[in-house]
Amino acid sequence: MLKIYNTLAREKQTFTPIVAGKVSMYVCGMTVYDYCHLGHARVMVVFDMVSRWLRASGYAVTYVRNITDIDDKIIKRANENNETIAQLTQRFIDAMDEDSAKLGVLRPDVEPKATEFVSGMLTMIAALIDKGFAYPAANGDVFYAVKNFEGYGKLSGKSLEDLRAGERVEVDTFKKDPMDFVLWKAAKPGEPSWDSPWGKGRPGWHIECSAMSSQLLGEHFDIHGGGQDLQFPHHENEIAQSEAAHGEAAHGHDGASCQMVNYWMHNGFVRVDDEKMSKSLGNFFTIRTVLEKYDAEVVRFFILRAHYRSPLNYSDQHLDDAKLALTRLYTALRGHHVSDSMVDWQHPQAARFKDAMNDDFNTPEAMAVLFDLANEVNKTKSQEATGLLKNLAGVLGLLQRKPDDFLQGEASDALDVERLIQARLTAKKNKNFVEADAIRKQLADAGVVLEDTPQGTTWRRA
Repeated sequence: MLKIYNTLAREKQTFTPIVAGKVSMYVCGMTVYDYCHLGHARVMVVFDMVSRWLRASGYAVTYVRNITDIDDKIIKRANENNETIAQLTQRFIDAMDEDSAKLGVLRPDVEPKATEFVSGMLTMIAALIDKGFAYPAANGDVFYAVKNFEGYGKLSGKSLEDLRAGERVEVDTFKKDPMDFVLWKAAKPGEPSWDSPWGKGRPGWHIECSAMSSQLLGEHFDIHGGGQDLQFPHHENEIAQSEAAHGEAAHGHDGASCQMVNYWMHNGFVRVDDEKMSKSLGNFFTIRTVLEKYDAEVVRFFILRAHYRSPLNYSDQHLDDAKLALTRLYTALRGHHVSDSMVDWQHPQAARFKDAMNDDFNTPEAMAVLFDLANEVNKTKSQEATGLLKNLAGVLGLLQRKPDDFLQGEASDALDVERLIQARLTAKKNKNFVEADAIRKQLADAGVVLEDTPQGTTWRRA
Protein backbone atom coordinates (compact mmCIF):
# COMPACT_ATOMS: atom_id res chain seq x y z
CA MET A 1 0.00 0.00 0.00
CA LEU A 2 1.31 3.41 -0.96
CA LYS A 3 1.88 5.80 1.93
CA ILE A 4 2.32 9.54 1.39
CA TYR A 5 3.53 12.12 3.89
CA ASN A 6 0.59 14.51 4.04
CA THR A 7 1.73 18.01 5.02
CA LEU A 8 -1.78 18.80 6.23
CA ALA A 9 -1.85 15.82 8.62
CA ARG A 10 1.90 16.01 9.44
CA GLU A 11 2.24 12.24 9.07
CA LYS A 12 2.46 9.45 6.52
CA GLN A 13 -0.97 8.24 5.49
CA THR A 14 -2.14 5.32 3.39
CA PHE A 15 -3.13 6.62 -0.03
CA THR A 16 -6.76 6.03 -0.91
CA PRO A 17 -7.90 7.72 -4.13
CA ILE A 18 -11.26 9.46 -4.30
CA VAL A 19 -12.17 7.36 -7.34
CA ALA A 20 -10.80 3.80 -7.31
CA GLY A 21 -8.01 3.33 -9.83
CA LYS A 22 -7.71 7.02 -10.67
CA VAL A 23 -5.52 9.82 -9.32
CA SER A 24 -6.04 13.55 -9.78
CA MET A 25 -2.89 15.61 -9.08
CA TYR A 26 -2.26 19.34 -9.33
CA VAL A 27 1.22 20.85 -8.99
CA CYS A 28 2.08 24.54 -8.87
CA GLY A 29 4.26 25.28 -11.87
CA MET A 30 6.45 28.13 -13.04
CA THR A 31 5.99 31.86 -13.37
CA VAL A 32 7.46 32.37 -16.84
CA TYR A 33 9.52 35.57 -16.84
CA ASP A 34 13.02 34.03 -16.72
CA TYR A 35 14.89 30.77 -17.22
CA CYS A 36 14.07 27.95 -14.82
CA HIS A 37 16.49 27.42 -11.93
CA LEU A 38 17.50 24.39 -9.86
CA GLY A 39 14.52 24.80 -7.53
CA HIS A 40 12.22 24.50 -10.54
CA ALA A 41 14.20 21.48 -11.73
CA ARG A 42 13.53 19.74 -8.44
CA VAL A 43 9.78 20.36 -8.62
CA MET A 44 9.69 19.12 -12.22
CA VAL A 45 11.69 15.96 -11.54
CA VAL A 46 10.10 15.10 -8.17
CA PHE A 47 6.51 15.22 -9.38
CA ASP A 48 7.44 13.55 -12.65
CA MET A 49 8.78 10.72 -10.46
CA VAL A 50 5.55 10.71 -8.42
CA SER A 51 3.43 10.60 -11.57
CA ARG A 52 5.57 7.81 -13.07
CA TRP A 53 5.27 5.68 -9.92
CA LEU A 54 1.52 6.17 -9.69
CA ARG A 55 1.18 5.03 -13.32
CA ALA A 56 3.55 2.09 -12.74
CA SER A 57 1.30 1.15 -9.81
CA GLY A 58 -1.66 0.87 -12.16
CA TYR A 59 -3.41 4.18 -11.58
CA ALA A 60 -4.90 6.27 -14.36
CA VAL A 61 -3.35 9.66 -13.54
CA THR A 62 -4.50 13.12 -14.53
CA TYR A 63 -1.51 15.35 -13.82
CA VAL A 64 -2.05 19.12 -14.05
CA ARG A 65 0.85 21.58 -13.72
CA ASN A 66 -0.06 25.21 -14.26
CA ILE A 67 1.80 28.10 -15.87
CA THR A 68 1.53 31.60 -14.36
CA ASP A 69 1.70 33.89 -17.38
CA ILE A 70 0.57 37.15 -15.78
CA ASP A 71 1.93 38.82 -12.64
CA ASP A 72 3.97 41.84 -11.49
CA LYS A 73 7.36 40.32 -12.39
CA ILE A 74 6.21 39.39 -15.88
CA ILE A 75 4.85 42.87 -16.54
CA LYS A 76 8.03 44.50 -15.23
CA ARG A 77 10.34 42.25 -17.26
CA ALA A 78 8.36 42.73 -20.48
CA ASN A 79 8.54 46.50 -20.05
CA GLU A 80 12.30 46.33 -19.37
CA ASN A 81 12.80 44.22 -22.51
CA ASN A 82 10.49 46.39 -24.62
CA GLU A 83 8.51 43.33 -25.71
CA THR A 84 4.92 42.19 -25.29
CA ILE A 85 3.92 39.99 -22.38
CA ALA A 86 2.91 37.27 -24.84
CA GLN A 87 6.34 37.34 -26.48
CA LEU A 88 8.12 37.17 -23.11
CA THR A 89 6.02 34.37 -21.64
CA GLN A 90 6.06 32.20 -24.77
CA ARG A 91 9.85 32.51 -25.02
CA PHE A 92 10.29 31.27 -21.46
CA ILE A 93 7.60 28.59 -21.79
CA ASP A 94 9.59 27.23 -24.75
CA ALA A 95 12.80 27.38 -22.70
CA MET A 96 11.08 25.60 -19.78
CA ASP A 97 9.88 22.84 -22.11
CA GLU A 98 13.41 22.40 -23.49
CA ASP A 99 14.94 22.21 -20.00
CA SER A 100 12.36 19.77 -18.66
CA ALA A 101 12.65 17.51 -21.72
CA LYS A 102 16.43 17.30 -21.24
CA LEU A 103 15.85 16.28 -17.62
CA GLY A 104 13.66 13.40 -18.77
CA VAL A 105 10.48 15.02 -17.43
CA LEU A 106 7.33 13.83 -19.18
CA ARG A 107 4.81 16.49 -20.12
CA PRO A 108 1.92 16.84 -17.65
CA ASP A 109 -1.48 15.80 -18.99
CA VAL A 110 -2.72 19.39 -18.79
CA GLU A 111 -0.69 22.64 -18.61
CA PRO A 112 -3.19 25.45 -18.07
CA LYS A 113 -2.16 29.10 -18.40
CA ALA A 114 -3.59 31.54 -15.88
CA THR A 115 -4.74 33.96 -18.58
CA GLU A 116 -6.99 31.26 -20.05
CA PHE A 117 -8.97 30.88 -16.82
CA VAL A 118 -9.78 34.45 -15.79
CA SER A 119 -13.55 33.92 -16.18
CA GLY A 120 -13.41 31.05 -13.68
CA MET A 121 -11.46 33.24 -11.26
CA LEU A 122 -14.12 35.97 -11.54
CA THR A 123 -16.83 33.41 -10.77
CA MET A 124 -14.95 32.20 -7.69
CA ILE A 125 -14.30 35.72 -6.42
CA ALA A 126 -17.99 36.59 -6.80
CA ALA A 127 -18.93 33.48 -4.80
CA LEU A 128 -16.50 34.46 -2.03
CA ILE A 129 -18.01 37.96 -1.85
CA ASP A 130 -21.56 36.55 -1.77
CA LYS A 131 -20.64 34.25 1.13
CA GLY A 132 -18.94 36.98 3.15
CA PHE A 133 -15.37 35.72 2.69
CA ALA A 134 -14.22 38.59 0.46
CA TYR A 135 -14.92 42.28 -0.02
CA PRO A 136 -14.35 44.95 -2.69
CA ALA A 137 -12.18 47.82 -1.45
CA ALA A 138 -12.49 51.50 -2.27
CA ASN A 139 -9.44 51.40 -4.55
CA GLY A 140 -10.95 48.77 -6.89
CA ASP A 141 -9.10 45.79 -5.40
CA VAL A 142 -10.93 42.78 -3.95
CA PHE A 143 -9.53 41.21 -0.77
CA TYR A 144 -10.06 37.89 0.99
CA ALA A 145 -11.14 38.33 4.63
CA VAL A 146 -8.83 35.85 6.34
CA LYS A 147 -10.45 36.09 9.79
CA ASN A 148 -13.75 34.86 8.32
CA PHE A 149 -12.29 31.48 7.35
CA GLU A 150 -12.16 29.38 10.48
CA GLY A 151 -9.52 26.90 9.26
CA TYR A 152 -6.91 29.44 8.17
CA GLY A 153 -3.43 28.23 9.14
CA LYS A 154 -4.24 24.50 9.23
CA LEU A 155 -1.76 23.60 6.48
CA SER A 156 1.19 25.62 7.76
CA GLY A 157 0.38 25.25 11.45
CA LYS A 158 0.36 29.02 11.89
CA SER A 159 -2.27 30.79 13.98
CA LEU A 160 -3.68 34.18 13.00
CA GLU A 161 -2.41 35.61 16.29
CA ASP A 162 1.15 34.47 15.53
CA LEU A 163 0.92 35.74 11.98
CA ARG A 164 -0.31 39.14 13.08
CA ALA A 165 2.42 39.36 15.70
CA GLY A 166 5.03 38.95 13.00
CA GLU A 167 3.33 41.20 10.46
CA ARG A 168 5.05 44.40 9.41
CA VAL A 169 3.23 47.71 9.76
CA GLU A 170 0.50 47.62 7.12
CA VAL A 171 0.84 50.18 4.36
CA ASP A 172 -2.30 49.24 2.43
CA THR A 173 -5.07 51.10 4.26
CA PHE A 174 -7.71 49.59 1.98
CA LYS A 175 -7.51 46.25 3.78
CA LYS A 176 -9.76 45.56 6.75
CA ASP A 177 -7.08 43.35 8.30
CA PRO A 178 -3.31 43.26 7.63
CA MET A 179 -3.55 39.50 6.93
CA ASP A 180 -6.11 39.89 4.15
CA PHE A 181 -4.76 39.10 0.69
CA VAL A 182 -5.70 40.32 -2.76
CA LEU A 183 -7.99 38.35 -5.08
CA TRP A 184 -8.38 41.00 -7.78
CA LYS A 185 -6.03 43.89 -8.54
CA ALA A 186 -7.43 47.11 -9.99
CA ALA A 187 -5.90 48.02 -13.34
CA LYS A 188 -2.94 50.37 -13.45
CA PRO A 189 -2.11 52.52 -16.50
CA GLY A 190 -0.33 50.54 -19.22
CA GLU A 191 -0.99 47.12 -17.62
CA PRO A 192 -3.06 44.33 -19.18
CA SER A 193 -6.55 44.07 -17.69
CA TRP A 194 -9.85 42.23 -17.88
CA ASP A 195 -13.38 43.48 -17.28
CA SER A 196 -14.96 42.51 -13.98
CA PRO A 197 -17.94 43.51 -11.79
CA TRP A 198 -15.45 45.55 -9.72
CA GLY A 199 -13.86 47.35 -12.62
CA LYS A 200 -10.97 46.57 -14.94
CA GLY A 201 -8.13 44.64 -13.36
CA ARG A 202 -6.29 41.32 -13.21
CA PRO A 203 -6.31 38.35 -10.83
CA GLY A 204 -4.11 37.98 -7.78
CA TRP A 205 -1.66 35.08 -7.79
CA HIS A 206 -3.38 32.82 -5.24
CA ILE A 207 -6.79 32.74 -6.93
CA GLU A 208 -5.26 31.36 -10.14
CA CYS A 209 -4.55 27.89 -8.76
CA SER A 210 -7.87 27.60 -6.91
CA ALA A 211 -9.78 28.34 -10.10
CA MET A 212 -7.67 26.18 -12.42
CA SER A 213 -7.52 23.13 -10.14
CA SER A 214 -11.27 23.11 -9.49
CA GLN A 215 -12.16 23.56 -13.15
CA LEU A 216 -9.79 20.83 -14.33
CA LEU A 217 -9.89 18.31 -11.46
CA GLY A 218 -13.03 19.17 -9.53
CA GLU A 219 -13.68 20.85 -6.20
CA HIS A 220 -12.18 17.88 -4.34
CA PHE A 221 -9.13 16.07 -5.71
CA ASP A 222 -6.42 13.67 -4.55
CA ILE A 223 -2.96 15.31 -4.49
CA HIS A 224 -1.70 18.88 -4.53
CA GLY A 225 2.05 19.37 -4.79
CA GLY A 226 4.69 22.07 -4.95
CA GLY A 227 7.85 23.38 -3.38
CA GLN A 228 8.12 23.82 0.38
CA ASP A 229 8.29 27.59 -0.11
CA LEU A 230 4.68 27.55 -1.37
CA GLN A 231 3.22 25.97 1.76
CA PHE A 232 2.65 29.43 3.20
CA PRO A 233 1.08 31.65 2.13
CA HIS A 234 0.22 30.35 -1.35
CA HIS A 235 -1.17 26.92 -0.52
CA GLU A 236 -2.71 28.16 2.71
CA ASN A 237 -4.54 30.80 0.72
CA GLU A 238 -5.62 28.27 -1.90
CA ILE A 239 -7.31 26.21 0.80
CA ALA A 240 -9.05 29.28 2.23
CA GLN A 241 -10.33 30.33 -1.19
CA SER A 242 -11.39 26.93 -2.48
CA GLU A 243 -13.01 25.55 0.65
CA ALA A 244 -14.89 28.78 1.34
CA ALA A 245 -16.09 29.12 -2.26
CA HIS A 246 -17.18 25.50 -2.67
CA GLY A 247 -18.57 24.79 0.79
CA GLU A 248 -22.18 25.39 1.73
CA ALA A 249 -21.33 27.55 4.73
CA ALA A 250 -21.39 31.32 4.62
CA HIS A 251 -19.44 33.37 7.15
CA GLY A 252 -21.11 33.13 10.53
CA HIS A 253 -23.38 30.23 9.55
CA ASP A 254 -23.10 26.48 9.95
CA GLY A 255 -22.92 24.34 6.84
CA ALA A 256 -21.06 21.51 5.16
CA SER A 257 -17.46 22.27 4.29
CA CYS A 258 -15.81 21.09 1.10
CA GLN A 259 -12.33 19.65 1.52
CA MET A 260 -10.12 20.82 -1.32
CA VAL A 261 -7.34 18.22 -1.31
CA ASN A 262 -6.77 14.90 0.44
CA TYR A 263 -2.94 14.81 0.32
CA TRP A 264 -0.61 17.81 0.28
CA MET A 265 2.96 17.10 -0.85
CA HIS A 266 5.91 19.50 -0.60
CA ASN A 267 9.46 18.92 -1.83
CA GLY A 268 12.39 20.34 0.17
CA PHE A 269 14.53 23.38 -0.61
CA VAL A 270 17.58 23.41 -2.84
CA ARG A 271 20.71 24.70 -1.13
CA VAL A 272 24.08 25.55 -2.69
CA ASP A 273 27.15 24.55 -0.69
CA ASP A 274 24.89 24.43 2.40
CA GLU A 275 23.52 27.94 1.84
CA LYS A 276 20.06 28.85 0.57
CA MET A 277 20.14 29.51 -3.16
CA SER A 278 19.51 33.20 -3.90
CA LYS A 279 20.52 35.81 -6.43
CA SER A 280 21.70 38.13 -3.64
CA LEU A 281 24.25 35.54 -2.47
CA GLY A 282 25.51 35.00 -6.00
CA ASN A 283 24.85 31.25 -5.82
CA PHE A 284 21.82 31.22 -8.11
CA PHE A 285 21.97 28.63 -10.91
CA THR A 286 19.65 28.16 -13.85
CA ILE A 287 19.10 24.69 -15.25
CA ARG A 288 20.83 25.81 -18.44
CA THR A 289 23.94 26.87 -16.58
CA VAL A 290 24.19 23.53 -14.80
CA LEU A 291 23.61 21.57 -18.03
CA GLU A 292 26.56 23.35 -19.64
CA LYS A 293 28.76 21.44 -17.19
CA TYR A 294 26.84 18.25 -16.40
CA ASP A 295 24.88 15.69 -18.38
CA ALA A 296 21.13 16.17 -17.84
CA GLU A 297 20.66 12.59 -16.65
CA VAL A 298 23.33 13.16 -14.01
CA VAL A 299 21.29 16.12 -12.73
CA ARG A 300 18.10 14.03 -12.69
CA PHE A 301 19.95 11.24 -10.86
CA PHE A 302 21.33 13.77 -8.35
CA ILE A 303 17.82 15.09 -7.60
CA LEU A 304 16.27 11.63 -7.20
CA ARG A 305 19.12 10.30 -5.08
CA ALA A 306 17.83 12.46 -2.21
CA HIS A 307 14.42 11.96 -0.62
CA TYR A 308 12.04 14.52 -2.08
CA ARG A 309 11.21 16.06 1.31
CA SER A 310 14.82 16.49 2.42
CA PRO A 311 16.98 19.53 1.62
CA LEU A 312 18.99 19.07 -1.58
CA ASN A 313 22.52 20.44 -1.37
CA TYR A 314 23.99 21.38 -4.74
CA SER A 315 27.76 21.46 -5.17
CA ASP A 316 30.21 20.41 -7.86
CA GLN A 317 31.40 17.60 -5.60
CA HIS A 318 27.87 16.22 -5.20
CA LEU A 319 27.30 16.40 -8.96
CA ASP A 320 30.65 14.68 -9.55
CA ASP A 321 29.61 11.95 -7.12
CA ALA A 322 26.29 11.56 -8.95
CA LYS A 323 28.14 11.35 -12.25
CA LEU A 324 30.39 8.60 -10.90
CA ALA A 325 27.45 6.68 -9.45
CA LEU A 326 25.48 6.84 -12.69
CA THR A 327 28.61 5.75 -14.54
CA ARG A 328 28.75 2.62 -12.36
CA LEU A 329 25.18 1.74 -13.28
CA TYR A 330 25.70 2.27 -17.00
CA THR A 331 28.97 0.33 -16.86
CA ALA A 332 27.08 -2.66 -15.46
CA LEU A 333 24.72 -2.55 -18.46
CA ARG A 334 27.55 -2.25 -20.98
CA GLY A 335 27.80 -5.17 -23.37
CA HIS A 336 24.33 -6.49 -22.51
CA HIS A 337 21.36 -6.40 -24.84
CA VAL A 338 18.34 -5.58 -22.72
CA SER A 339 14.82 -5.17 -24.07
CA ASP A 340 12.07 -3.27 -22.32
CA SER A 341 9.72 -5.64 -20.54
CA MET A 342 7.24 -5.78 -17.70
CA VAL A 343 8.80 -5.86 -14.26
CA ASP A 344 8.19 -9.03 -12.25
CA TRP A 345 7.24 -7.45 -8.95
CA GLN A 346 7.50 -10.83 -7.23
CA HIS A 347 11.27 -10.82 -7.70
CA PRO A 348 12.91 -10.05 -4.31
CA GLN A 349 14.79 -6.98 -5.61
CA ALA A 350 11.74 -5.67 -7.43
CA ALA A 351 9.68 -6.17 -4.27
CA ARG A 352 12.30 -4.17 -2.32
CA PHE A 353 12.10 -1.41 -4.91
CA LYS A 354 8.31 -1.39 -4.74
CA ASP A 355 8.29 -1.28 -0.93
CA ALA A 356 10.70 1.69 -1.02
CA MET A 357 8.62 3.66 -3.51
CA ASN A 358 5.41 2.88 -1.64
CA ASP A 359 7.02 4.31 1.50
CA ASP A 360 6.47 7.97 0.61
CA PHE A 361 8.46 7.67 -2.63
CA ASN A 362 11.71 6.68 -0.92
CA THR A 363 13.98 7.04 -3.94
CA PRO A 364 17.26 6.73 -1.95
CA GLU A 365 16.28 3.18 -0.95
CA ALA A 366 15.03 2.44 -4.47
CA MET A 367 18.42 3.61 -5.79
CA ALA A 368 20.14 1.21 -3.37
CA VAL A 369 18.28 -1.64 -5.09
CA LEU A 370 19.68 -0.49 -8.45
CA PHE A 371 23.24 -0.59 -7.12
CA ASP A 372 22.71 -4.05 -5.61
CA LEU A 373 21.48 -5.23 -9.00
CA ALA A 374 24.49 -3.62 -10.71
CA ASN A 375 26.79 -5.50 -8.33
CA GLU A 376 24.98 -8.74 -9.15
CA VAL A 377 25.34 -8.08 -12.88
CA ASN A 378 29.06 -7.38 -12.50
CA LYS A 379 29.57 -10.63 -10.56
CA THR A 380 27.28 -13.05 -12.37
CA LYS A 381 26.50 -11.43 -15.76
CA SER A 382 22.91 -12.47 -15.04
CA GLN A 383 20.57 -11.45 -17.87
CA GLU A 384 17.64 -11.43 -15.42
CA ALA A 385 19.44 -8.97 -13.11
CA THR A 386 20.47 -6.86 -16.10
CA GLY A 387 16.90 -6.61 -17.36
CA LEU A 388 15.60 -5.81 -13.90
CA LEU A 389 18.23 -3.10 -13.43
CA LYS A 390 17.29 -1.34 -16.67
CA ASN A 391 13.55 -1.67 -16.25
CA LEU A 392 13.40 -0.63 -12.59
CA ALA A 393 15.62 2.35 -13.40
CA GLY A 394 13.21 3.15 -16.24
CA VAL A 395 10.43 3.61 -13.68
CA LEU A 396 12.51 6.54 -12.38
CA GLY A 397 13.32 7.80 -15.87
CA LEU A 398 16.94 6.60 -15.72
CA LEU A 399 19.29 4.30 -17.68
CA GLN A 400 17.28 4.43 -20.89
CA ARG A 401 20.18 5.36 -23.19
CA LYS A 402 22.63 2.95 -24.77
CA PRO A 403 25.44 2.58 -22.20
CA ASP A 404 28.15 3.60 -24.69
CA ASP A 405 26.25 6.77 -25.58
CA PHE A 406 26.47 7.82 -21.95
CA LEU A 407 29.92 6.44 -21.15
CA GLN A 408 31.55 8.01 -24.20
CA GLY A 409 29.96 11.38 -23.48
CA GLU A 410 30.41 13.62 -20.49
CA ALA A 411 30.96 10.66 -18.15
CA SER A 412 34.07 9.44 -19.99
CA ASP A 413 36.45 11.14 -17.55
CA ALA A 414 34.66 9.49 -14.62
CA LEU A 415 34.95 6.15 -16.39
CA ASP A 416 38.70 6.73 -16.86
CA VAL A 417 39.05 7.39 -13.12
CA GLU A 418 37.17 4.15 -12.40
CA ARG A 419 39.49 2.21 -14.70
CA LEU A 420 42.58 3.65 -13.02
CA ILE A 421 41.17 2.80 -9.59
CA GLN A 422 40.61 -0.78 -10.74
CA ALA A 423 44.16 -0.91 -12.15
CA ARG A 424 45.51 0.35 -8.80
CA LEU A 425 43.54 -2.29 -6.89
CA THR A 426 44.89 -5.00 -9.21
CA ALA A 427 48.43 -3.71 -8.68
CA LYS A 428 48.00 -3.77 -4.90
CA LYS A 429 46.55 -7.28 -5.05
CA ASN A 430 49.64 -8.37 -6.99
CA LYS A 431 51.84 -6.58 -4.42
CA ASN A 432 53.06 -4.19 -7.10
CA PHE A 433 53.01 -1.21 -4.76
CA VAL A 434 55.26 0.95 -6.94
CA GLU A 435 52.67 0.85 -9.74
CA ALA A 436 49.81 1.38 -7.26
CA ASP A 437 51.53 4.48 -5.86
CA ALA A 438 52.21 5.75 -9.37
CA ILE A 439 48.52 5.47 -10.27
CA ARG A 440 47.52 7.31 -7.08
CA LYS A 441 49.98 10.10 -7.99
CA GLN A 442 48.64 10.21 -11.55
CA LEU A 443 45.14 10.69 -10.21
CA ALA A 444 46.27 13.24 -7.61
CA ASP A 445 47.99 15.27 -10.34
CA ALA A 446 44.65 15.27 -12.20
CA GLY A 447 42.90 16.63 -9.10
CA VAL A 448 41.39 13.32 -7.94
CA VAL A 449 41.62 12.37 -4.26
CA LEU A 450 41.29 8.66 -3.40
CA GLU A 451 39.87 7.46 -0.11
CA ASP A 452 40.32 3.79 0.83
CA THR A 453 37.51 2.54 3.08
CA PRO A 454 36.44 -0.92 4.30
CA GLN A 455 33.66 -0.76 1.69
CA GLY A 456 36.11 -0.01 -1.15
CA THR A 457 37.87 2.93 -2.76
CA THR A 458 35.93 6.16 -3.35
CA TRP A 459 37.10 9.32 -5.03
CA ARG A 460 36.36 13.01 -5.20
CA ARG A 461 37.60 16.10 -6.88
CA ALA A 462 40.20 18.06 -4.87
